[in-house]
Amino acid sequence: MIVTAALSLAASMRVGNQLDQLSESYFPAYHDLADASVDSLQRALEIRRMIIAKTGTPPDPIRYAESLTVAEAKLAQIDREERTARALIQTMSENTAFSDTIALARVESQLDSILTDDRRYLADETKRLLSLLDNGNSEEIGAGLERVERLRDELSRKMNAIRSDMLKLVQASTATTLRNQRELLIVATALTALATILGLAFSLLVSAGMMRPMRRLLEGTRAIEAGHLDQTLLVSSKDEIGQLTGAFNRMVEQLRLKERIRETFGKYIDPQVVEGLIDRPALATSGQRRVMTTLFCDLAGFTSISEGMTPQGLVKIMNRYLSTMSEPIRTQHGVIDKYIGDAIMAYWGPPFNDAAEQARLACLAALDMVARVSPLNTGLPEILGVRNLPPLDIRIGVATGEALVGSIGSEVMMSYTIMGDSVNLASRLEGANKAYGTRVLASEATAKAADPDVELREVDRVVVLGQKAPQAVFEVMARKGQLTAEQAQLRARFAEGLAAYRAKQWETARGGFKAALAVAPNDGPSATLLGRLDALQGANLAEEWDGAWHLDQKW
Repeated sequence: MIVTAALSLAASMRVGNQLDQLSESYFPAYHDLADASVDSLQRALEIRRMIIAKTGTPPDPIRYAESLTVAEAKLAQIDREERTARALIQTMSENTAFSDTIALARVESQLDSILTDDRRYLADETKRLLSLLDNGNSEEIGAGLERVERLRDELSRKMNAIRSDMLKLVQASTATTLRNQRELLIVATALTALATILGLAFSLLVSAGMMRPMRRLLEGTRAIEAGHLDQTLLVSSKDEIGQLTGAFNRMVEQLRLKERIRETFGKYIDPQVVEGLIDRPALATSGQRRVMTTLFCDLAGFTSISEGMTPQGLVKIMNRYLSTMSEPIRTQHGVIDKYIGDAIMAYWGPPFNDAAEQARLACLAALDMVARVSPLNTGLPEILGVRNLPPLDIRIGVATGEALVGSIGSEVMMSYTIMGDSVNLASRLEGANKAYGTRVLASEATAKAADPDVELREVDRVVVLGQKAPQAVFEVMARKGQLTAEQAQLRARFAEGLAAYRAKQWETARGGFKAALAVAPNDGPSATLLGRLDALQGANLAEEWDGAWHLDQKW
C-alpha cells in the first residue's frame, strides 16, 4: 500500500508537472505563435494599403505614412512574439515532463530556422518592395508584392506545421500519462488485494534490505581499519542508510586524500616528520633540547665530476646517488633533514627513535651507505650510456650530542630540524675524512654509544673549527664481529703507532704506522699521521701536549 501510494504520488506529480508545463509554456507558446501569424496577416494588409496609397490617383502620402508606421509596429510585435515562443519551447525541452524530447527538439530547430532564415528573407523582400514603391514602377511593384506574399504564405505554412507538431506532442504525452495511470490503477488494485498476505514477507524483505547495506558498511569499516583505502560502497538508497553510506564513501575519499598528501609531502619532507606532525601537532610548535645523533654525507670530488657532465647527465647521477644513499638512512629509521647540493643531512633521536638506539642506527646506516658505493659506480655507466666515468665516493661524519629540535623558520615557511654544536661537529667530521683519507668518522660520544654494535678505530684527537676542546675521533670500520683479519691487524698496528705518537715517541710511532701501511698500503689515517711526524719532531711542543690536532692547521 505504501508502494501504491508512492507510485500514485509520483504519477500525480508527473501529471501536475505536465499540466504546469502546458499552462506555463505550451499554451503561451502556442498563443504567441498564433498571434504572430495574425500579426503577420495584418502587416501584409498594411503593406497592401501602402501600395494602394502610393500608386493611387492621386497618391495619399498621409495614409502611406500611417500604414508604414503600423507595419513596422506589427513587425516588432511579431519578432517579440516569436522569440517569446522560442524561449518557452526551449523551457519545455529542458523539462522531463514531455516524453518525446526528440520531437520537441525538432520543433525548436524548425522555429530557429524560421527566425534566422525565413523571417530574414521576408524582411529583405519587404524592404525591396518598399524601395520599389519609391520608384513607382507598377509592374515591378506587383512582382515584388507577389514574392512577399509567397514568402509570407510559406512562413505561415511552417508556423502552422510547428503548431501542429506541438499539438501532436502534447497529445502523445497526455496519452502516455493516461496509459501509465491505467496501468498504475491495475497494479494498485492488485497490490491492495495482496497487502494482507504479503505484509509479513514485505517486512522481512525490508529488514533484510536494511541489514545488507549495514553489513557492507561493517565490512567496509573493517577493511578501512586494516588499511585498505580502495573501498567504495554502492549507495543503493536515499534514506538514512544511503546517507550513511555516502558519508562513509566521503570519509574514505578524505582518507585517500590525506594518504596522497602524506605520500606527496613525504617526497619533500621526511615521511617520519610528516607523520609525526600529523599525529602529534605539538611537534610543530614546541622546541626542545635533546641528545640527538646527526649524520652528514658528502660526495667526494663533486666539483671535478660536475665539470665534465651535461646538466641532464648530472641530474641523473645526482638523483641516483641521493636515492641510493637515502635508502639506508630510511631503512635504519633515520630522518632526512635536507639535501644540500650533493650533501645529505640526517638525524636520529626522540621522538622518532629510542635515545639508546640512535647512535647504533646512525653508524649502521653509514656502513650501509659505504657498501652501496661500489654498486652505484657499476650502474652509472648503464644509466648514462657513457663509459669511463670517474668513480664516485662519499665522506660521512656522525656526531652525538645535545641539539635544539623543533620547527625553525619564518612566519611563512618552517622547517622541522635540529641545530647545535653536535650538528656542526658532524659536518666538520665529514670534512675531516678528506684529511684522514677515511670514509666514516664518528665523534667520541657516538663511538661510546655504538661500540656494542660496530667495530671502531680511534683515529686521532682533534679540535674542529669552531670548538676549543679536543675530542677523540673514531673510524666506523664494520658491523660488530664482521671485521676481517686484515682490518683487525691494521687496527692493532695503528693503535700501537697512535699510542707512541701521543707519547711523543716518534720513531716508535713511525714504526707502528709503517707496520699498519704494510698491512693496508692505502690506509689514510696511517699515511696522514706518518706525514706529520717529521714536522712534529722539529716542533717545540709543550710538555703537556696530548696529541690533539687542530683541523685548521696547515703543517
